[in-house]
Amino acid sequence: MTTLVVSVPPRPRLRPGASAPAPRAMAEFAYAFSIDGLTVDREGQAAPALLPKADQVVAMLAATDVSWHHIVCPKAPAARLGAALAGVLEEALLEDAGQLHLALAPGAKGGERVWVAVTDRAWLAGEIATLEAAGQRVDRVVPAAWPDTPPNGHFTATHESGADGIGGLSLVLTWAHADGVASWPLQGGLARALLPQPLPSDVRFTATPAVAAPAERWLGSTVRVQSAAEHALQAARSLWNLRQFSLAPRHRGLNALREGLRRFRSSAWQPVRLGLAALVIVQLIGLNVAAWQQRGTLEARRLAMTSLLRETHPQVRAVLDAPVQMQRETDALRVAAGRPGEADLESALQAAASAWPAQQPVQTLGYENGLLTLATPGWTEQQVGAFRNILAPSGWQVEAVDDRVTLRRVTAVAAGPRT
Repeated sequence: MTTLVVSVPPRPRLRPGASAPAPRAMAEFAYAFSIDGLTVDREGQAAPALLPKADQVVAMLAATDVSWHHIVCPKAPAARLGAALAGVLEEALLEDAGQLHLALAPGAKGGERVWVAVTDRAWLAGEIATLEAAGQRVDRVVPAAWPDTPPNGHFTATHESGADGIGGLSLVLTWAHADGVASWPLQGGLARALLPQPLPSDVRFTATPAVAAPAERWLGSTVRVQSAAEHALQAARSLWNLRQFSLAPRHRGLNALREGLRRFRSSAWQPVRLGLAALVIVQLIGLNVAAWQQRGTLEARRLAMTSLLRETHPQVRAVLDAPVQMQRETDALRVAAGRPGEADLESALQAAASAWPAQQPVQTLGYENGLLTLATPGWTEQQVGAFRNILAPSGWQVEAVDDRVTLRRVTAVAAGPRT
């Protein structure tokens, strides 16, 4: 399943001496495209309309655009949870809660301590609208860094160069740990003072290729090189999704189905997909084998009936329908021998006589198209039932209507197989 991770440029900040934040220099987004969601297959920077199409689109926010708050999750219905969060965080927020977007950590439960991500609502809604207006349906919004263990640090370079920048670059360290996320410029001694000393033994450091060497000199140890695209793809693999509450996708049922399909098509579900495919193939092979065997059985029966017809009636030259021709030839021999057929009047009268109640005269009878009708005035239901039960094993069907009983010979198909 293909994945497109779009890095949303940092929100413009108000600079000293300026009356408004500087506008974005370019209306383009850096992106990382992956076929399997694990490795970067393509990366670059393009306008929203020129971004590659993918099965899943994830927008990543810069670490400096998200603040973090650790609170006890309020116990409130889903429809009022957003307002409850705003009420809990009202004293801790520096801006009006109505202008901010809040998002809970994955798996948050009421009454438990959870992390809450906070960012500017209007700005984030505008970035999502820009992407979706260009045909990129944003499935998830993830932060570039979040409170996590073991702690990790990521070195990047800002677009501005300062006089004290190393190698003409202004370096920034994003430090994510169990107590939150912070971004510090490496200029001066603030970052070194805030970084815990000694460092935890399980700490991990990464850096973009352009700043790996100066980052190692500053840190005094090696760092793992990780491109911006690789870092974005790593963030997309997290369980975070900031599209909650007012910014949640409108068609939740459809999006839930898409999310289920996305997970099913992921590499983690590949063994299940292969197993289902193998099961379908085995079923198809089994059905074909069963159909082939059934065709063979039917063909063997057809040949046996044809052989029996030719042996019994050698005068038949062309065999078109062996059962019908066998019946026709047998009826012809019966008529020639003067014997009645199973549905003839004589056979019907013999059957009726064998089950007729004693002391019950026959007043009228009628015979037409294999149906023998006899008048039975004064018969009780017990007598009709006994008459029917006696004839049923011999293949005769009895119907009683208005003091009359009608006998009809049941065909082999209607009566079912008899032994």
